[in-house]
Amino acid sequence: MLEEKITDFKKELVGCATLVEHMIEKSTNGLVRRDKAQLESVERVDEPQVNALNNRMDELCTSLIAQYQPRAKDLRVILMMLKMNDVLERMGDHAVNIAQSSLFLLENPLVKPLVDIPEMAGLAAQMVRDSITAFINEDGPLAKSVCERDSIIDRLRDKNYSELIEVMSANPSAIEKSLNLLRISRNLERIADLSTNISEDVIFIVEGKIIKHHGINSLNR
Repeated sequence: MLEEKITDFKKELVGCATLVEHMIEKSTNGLVRRDKAQLESVERVDEPQVNALNNRMDELCTSLIAQYQPRAKDLRVILMMLKMNDVLERMGDHAVNIAQSSLFLLENPLVKPLVDIPEMAGLAAQMVRDSITAFINEDGPLAKSVCERDSIIDRLRDKNYSELIEVMSANPSAIEKSLNLLRISRNLERIADLSTNISEDVIFIVEGKIIKHHGINSLNR
């Protein structure tokens, strides 16, 4: 019975992760396509759905612990699902931040072509998907690949930061618009970081290796 409940919870996690992926995509695609309605729907429609799912899963997880008093691996899995539920809610908050900055940018000419941010968004959404899939399937290699992709996001963030510093230095009137692009970049980076945190926990559960604070290279030692 407990195993069935855990399976149901995992399905809920997948559904929430899928919604968060869509929020990330919509919050950046809306900027690229200059689609105000798509951006507004992230906060008005998607965020309440994520919050409702978060509350329901939180209650379910607490109920599982109280009703079944799980031990050993079952308890570790349930506690990790509880943590992932919180992480997905935070990812949704970051997607809302991106949508809000994108709405501001729709009202103003862009200060530079949108190249790095759409690439970061695609990578971040895929990392969310793969981190959850790695947990569901107990897939250590997939979790490792998510951790490895975090450095790609960091490089794109740094490139975007450097270019925007040049824009602001050359044109002070572009500072506010540039800061909103930096905010989008930072929120995408945080989503990638949270996906990496999930994957690090998966690696620990599956392989018994702690790479948090040591980096992905510690797996090869």
